[in-house]
Amino acid sequence: MEVSFSKEVKALRLGAGDTFHGEGILAITKALLQSGVAYVGGYQGAPVSHLLDVMVQAEPYMRELGVHVEACSNEASAAAMLGASIHYPLRGAVTWKSIVGTNVAADALSNLSSPGVKGGALIVVGEDYGEGASVIQERTHAYALKSSLLMLDPRPELGNMVRMVEAGFALSEASNMPAIMELRIRACHVRGSFVCKDNVAPALSTKSLIAEPAAFDYARLAHPPVTFGHEKLKVAQRIPAARAFIQANRLNEFFDGKHGDVGLIVQGGLHNTLIRSLQQLGLADAFGSSDVPILALNVTYPLVPEEITTFCIGKRAVLVLEEGTPEYIEHDILATLHRQDIQTALHGKDLLQAAGEYNVELMTSGLTKFITRYLSQLSVTEATAWLAGNTQRRADVAKQLGGPLPARPPGFCVGCPERPVFAALKLAQQDVGPVHISADIGCHALATFEPFSSGHSILGYGMSLASSAGVSPMMNRRVLAIMGDGGFWHNGLLTGVQSSLFNGDDSVLLIMKNGYTSATGTQDIISTPDDEVKASAPDKHQSLVHRNTTIESTLTGLGVKWMRTVHTYRVAEMRKVLDEAFTTDFAGLKVIIAEGECQLERQRRIKPWIASLLKAGKRVQRVKYGVDEDVCTGDHACIRLSGCPTLTLKDNPDPLKVDPVATVIDGCVGCGLCGENAHAATLCPSFYRAEVIRNPRWHERLIHAVRGSVLRLLQPA
Repeated sequence: MEVSFSKEVKALRLGAGDTFHGEGILAITKALLQSGVAYVGGYQGAPVSHLLDVMVQAEPYMRELGVHVEACSNEASAAAMLGASIHYPLRGAVTWKSIVGTNVAADALSNLSSPGVKGGALIVVGEDYGEGASVIQERTHAYALKSSLLMLDPRPELGNMVRMVEAGFALSEASNMPAIMELRIRACHVRGSFVCKDNVAPALSTKSLIAEPAAFDYARLAHPPVTFGHEKLKVAQRIPAARAFIQANRLNEFFDGKHGDVGLIVQGGLHNTLIRSLQQLGLADAFGSSDVPILALNVTYPLVPEEITTFCIGKRAVLVLEEGTPEYIEHDILATLHRQDIQTALHGKDLLQAAGEYNVELMTSGLTKFITRYLSQLSVTEATAWLAGNTQRRADVAKQLGGPLPARPPGFCVGCPERPVFAALKLAQQDVGPVHISADIGCHALATFEPFSSGHSILGYGMSLASSAGVSPMMNRRVLAIMGDGGFWHNGLLTGVQSSLFNGDDSVLLIMKNGYTSATGTQDIISTPDDEVKASAPDKHQSLVHRNTTIESTLTGLGVKWMRTVHTYRVAEMRKVLDEAFTTDFAGLKVIIAEGECQLERQRRIKPWIASLLKAGKRVQRVKYGVDEDVCTGDHACIRLSGCPTLTLKDNPDPLKVDPVATVIDGCVGCGLCGENAHAATLCPSFYRAEVIRNPRWHERLIHAVRGSVLRLLQPA
């Protein structure tokens, strides 16, 4: 049973006059249909996963409209889809996660932007930036600059976001430039409402086919010598056309204020944060009206020089609020003012933090300096006190705790099938010695945290085996590369496996086969189990029968000679196979496939099944593990080897013992890892396995009653 977006799918059908209520990314999804999009593709990843997830689950409705939806194997294949808009008036939209996705798609984007597009092309990128980001700290803005792509950064208000989707397609068609719309995580999850329009069935679609292919036109190819002409077109025609459209349609927003001798220029996506910061200074009200003039850039590339100069002329100073480095927008504005010989003082990174996410506190700190310097008649006492109070509160909490809060790094889910693999890996290294480990992007990257602390590098999704190629020949011991099945299909098959086989590398590859791209929301992949298997396989140890295409058959077809498949929960067996891979005389690529279904998907699948059994009054048995506190020695090796959140400590009930004992708390899903670890590592025999039975049969009730009576007789008075 997969995650259901039935409510969101229903919202896609809303028509003219209806009011949409929901999150920003779902409003964007609805806006695509209102804009007459003909095809949608992408690769999932926070914070934009829902766009593609909802479109895929809305496939019957998409067919009604004639909209083609494609779940792509990676971001490069998604970007390449937009090639449909080069020759034909087809509006296309693709989506992916942040800079890491844009990096993968870069080649296709360059070759798309060179000839330009006829139909509107929109790329929705989840800009995951700042301290809470899950990816590298870079900005997508650089790609807009280098490839001459439009860059939209809509103010996070649902009506405006929808307007910018519709305008983005029109702007792309007017300038022949593909457009990127960056959405920060707060914009994706901001809630609100807007009045809908009817969805527009595209003129050319899966229901209204293109009669004949476009006539051959070499100038529409991204290929020399016409690429030199394309570069001239970007400067001479496309960017001027884009600026004219932006200005004529007032895509950027000007908000007036009574302190007209100063101003603020802000990326549209940061507008809400700016208003909240101005409220701390008493310069904005609860309705978002500012006392300081604001130019909100819903389009951050290209900037319109006339808008910049009109805003800045007559002002003593302007502050640019641009998140991240380098400060591309600030430099562009500075150049515009210099060319026009406008003497308005321009500030930005000199008053604001150079890198990192701009939250309210950081913005307020920079604005306080700006206001003190240019609006000295205004008091910043309350804002300064608020900032100082935040600092003091942190100090007070640390003092009460006797130190800073302990680190709480992320970890595997309870019952995650990948946790036992890393326990086995720790044990295997006791046998063969420390191993250099090339980690990868995915759930398994959580093993880089304690208690596993496993992984020397992460170079990109599916790139672990490729990244081990440089260090492998230099090591005295074989190196290990780890990737998930999502990473395998995304990139690892070609960049890693094919390259390793071609070069004859003596490497070890461990593939986590959990059946889904779990780290992005457990979306299906080509090797996801069949629906029939998922519906009838509650046993966690049952092999996942897949569609016709499996990882094993693919590797065999590619020429892998040494391959082992082991169920992840069998720690002792996994340890043995790892030992073999590191010590065998076989000198080629060795692949270990660790098979175990994602626990989140398993729970989604079995919980409704169990509920239906209970509702029918049928017998239900579940396994629960525990620790015999009288046997536990208190050395806690089991916790250091497992790291399971449900395996923790409690006070020792024996008054003669000081060390706390291990205990299994509620939340245990009965995966059995604790017992497997105890067996594989020869730990103390303190773990026990219990069977909890609901709706027991009559003879089970009788046996339970007899056992209880005997136990009471044996207990001392």
